[in-house]
Amino acid sequence: MDIRTEKTERAIKNAFLELRSQKPLEKITVRELCAIACINKSTFYAHYEDIYGLSEFMEVETITSVIKTISARQEDPFREPEIFTRNLYIALLSNNSLISILFSGREKARLGDCLEAELRKQIWARYPEYKEDTERNILLSFCIQGSFHAYLNHKDQDLEAVIRVSEEVVRELRSLYFRKD
Repeated sequence: MDIRTEKTERAIKNAFLELRSQKPLEKITVRELCAIACINKSTFYAHYEDIYGLSEFMEVETITSVIKTISARQEDPFREPEIFTRNLYIALLSNNSLISILFSGREKARLGDCLEAELRKQIWARYPEYKEDTERNILLSFCIQGSFHAYLNHKDQDLEAVIRVSEEVVRELRSLYFRKD
């Protein structure tokens, strides 16, 4: 990507984040985004189909960043699911400002489902034998969805306590179904 394209992409994304932090997705127009980004509408449409396409692109980028953070810290989430839970919190927190903007309002609940779907794809690609393992899949759902909702509902509280309790819950769940590997 050449420098002009990168600069335009950055201007579009920054303008979108500015607008998205102020209003719901459905209230953002291409015209106002272009005015803030100092581009014309044809330039916007050369990059994205519409505002929803831009939003989806940025959501995917954010989810990819969260997953890369988790993957860089741990390969197999079932070996130590409590550590996986901690890594998920760290990844969510490291992307907190983008998550708060992109997944606000009606979009909030989608993040957990998108994260779970993407993490499952990556885990199943690495460990295809886990795809049909009901117990592991239920544990994974609890790790991801439970941690995600605890993050959403308690991120302004004592974070270390939230993480510690989540790790303990996951550790107990794991001990119900799995022997130490």
